[in-house]
Order: sequence, then C-alpha cells, then structure tokens
Amino acid sequence: MIRRFYREVSLAAREGGWQVQLDARGVKTVGGAPQVVPARALGEALAGEWRAQGDKIDPKSLPLRDMADYAIDQVAPDPTSLAEALLAYAETDTLCYRADPDEPLYARQQQVWEPLVSRFEAAHGLALARVSGVLPRPQPAATLAALRARLMRCDPFTLAGLEAMTRLAASLVIALLASEAAEEPEALALWQAACLEEEWQAELWGRDAEAEARRQRRKADFLAAWRFVRLAQG
Repeated sequence: MIRRFYREVSLAAREGGWQVQLDARGVKTVGGAPQVVPARALGEALAGEWRAQGDKIDPKSLPLRDMADYAIDQVAPDPTSLAEALLAYAETDTLCYRADPDEPLYARQQQVWEPLVSRFEAAHGLALARVSGVLPRPQPAATLAALRARLMRCDPFTLAGLEAMTRLAASLVIALLASEAAEEPEALALWQAACLEEEWQAELWGRDAEAEARRQRRKADFLAAWRFVRLAQG
C-alpha cells in the first residue's frame, strides 16, 4: 500500500470519453496513457474507487481501474488478438462438456446448463456441439464464424471484461450471456451455473475452507468484470 497522495477526486469530460482527476491531475494508465473511458457511468465508478480510499491506497480495491488500464494499454492496440484468444474458449467451453449420460452429474448438467446453451444458441443464431466425456470435439465452422463476428463487434473495454469473465468461468457462453445481463442477480446466477461441477464435488465430498475462499474471490472478480462491462456500455 502507498500513502494517499490526493485530496479531491473529480471527473472531467475529454475527447472520446471521461477521465478521473486527482487534485485536477488526470489519471493515467500503467502504460502512461490518459485513462479515458467511453461512458460517464464507468468514469463515475472509477472516481468512486478513488474516493473510497483511506489514508493508504489499497491496489486490490481498484479492480475497475485495473481493467480500464488493461483495456487501454493492452486490448485497444490489437483487439483482434484478444477476440481470437476468446474464440479458442468456445472449443472447450465448460457448458458444452458433459458427463456420460449414465452418470448422475449428467442430469444436473442437463438441468442447469442445457437451458443456458439453448438460450445462447437461439439468441445468436448458431449451434454448439455438446460433448460427453473429455475428448474434445471441434465446434462447427459456421458457429466459430458467428462467434468471431460477435466478438469483433465489441469495443476494447467490453473485450477486457469478457476476457476476465470467460477465464474465471472457463466459458465463453457464460461470459457473453453475462455481458447481456442487466442486473447483478442474473450475472450471479450465471456464475453459479459455471461452478456447477465444483458445487457437485462439494456436495459429494464436503467443503474445503480454502477452496471456498478461492471461489468467493473468483466470484467477486467475475462480478467486478460484469459490472465493468455494463458500465462501459453506458
């Protein structure tokens, strides 16, 4: 932690968006670029993070700042690379890989995951291959093309949030559904769906305190990324 070095936090309109000011000095990214974000709502949330700091600044309490820095410094110069990296998750999406049909877990996956996958397919006009077992099966070329087009329409801030949600959930389907969720309870339900297999194991073998603590941290990170996407979209 470092000692707080500013008194006043404000938000200023800039070309292309909004920038937080600390004692009238514009915040910059780790890479030295002006931290200008596209939506006022996101700017206000970033300002709120800075206002909430005490006598010392806790970097862990600035998740939106970190994602904004990443979007500006890393994603914006080459959004296509990140879109392609996200597309790779479609080939091994958690929601598409099920247990064998004769296993009890399969019924739970069908109950929780199948409605989400079907909803996603209907919304995006594509078909995803389901796999029982661990051997991968390629997704149809038309499906990958549709997903690529969907990702390429995203701005760098949305892509940055999508990456975080996809990585945490091990599911591009969950991340894209969450990016369209207007309220936090819906995003939370999607996170819980992504954790179905972990929850299944906990029900069978009991809960481990360390594992539960890690899952709570991942949940917080997922919801922060969801909030970042929603705020960036205004």
